Amino acid sequence: MSWPIKASRHGYEIVDEAGNNIGVVTSGTQSPTLGKAIGLGYVQTAKAAIGSDIFIKVRDKQLAATIVKMPFV
Repeated sequence: MSWPIKASRHGYEIVDEAGNNIGVVTSGTQSPTLGKAIGLGYVQTAKAAIGSDIFIKVRDKQLAATIVKMPFV
């Protein structure tokens, strides 16, 4: 997955549009080659399709993210 935020960190919740917990971030960082934030996490299989819109819960805000195929290039 990749997302346009700089604050994703290990342990942050991954939620669906309704705010239901569907997973957890295992790592995240700013990509020097892509120029945006990227991350890895575990997501429920039913919500893990490539192209699925998900959200990262950061300080009670839901920040948009999209599941993408690896590698992130």
